[in-house]
Amino acid sequence: MKTKWLFPHRFRLIGWIIFVPSAILGLAAMYYELDIISLIKEILFNAKPPTGTLTLEGFFSAGSQNMTDEIAAIGVILGLLLIAFSREKVEDEMIGQLRLEALQWSVYANYIILAIAILTLYDNAFFNVMVYNMFTVLLVFIFRFRWLLYRNNHQLLAL
Repeated sequence: MKTKWLFPHRFRLIGWIIFVPSAILGLAAMYYELDIISLIKEILFNAKPPTGTLTLEGFFSAGSQNMTDEIAAIGVILGLLLIAFSREKVEDEMIGQLRLEALQWSVYANYIILAIAILTLYDNAFFNVMVYNMFTVLLVFIFRFRWLLYRNNHQLLAL
């Protein structure tokens, strides 16, 4: 795997910093119908300025649609991409091979989950699986790659 397409190692921490709050925001939006735009508007515009003045309120009043889930999804995707495709401190051919194996494994897992969902779920349950399935490739890749690295490091120490 060519390492020129990987992010620098320090981007993994930035990925975690973006991913964790975005995932929490996404879960809060999905299960508790949190509206972050309304919350920001309420905090910023609690004290109403006099009418006729130029305010930031017009920026946020473009629509009454809840954009929380979109913001959270973009944050989760960006965070997972940074976590998944940041270089290791030592990036050699073996790490590249483990990375490639984990990526292949995650694509297989994603499509197996998708096939099972297509055959067994309908309506809202299918929609919910599709929402989570957007992140399955990256999540499975991260867990599989970390597991392979852990296993590889412990096998080398045992020798």
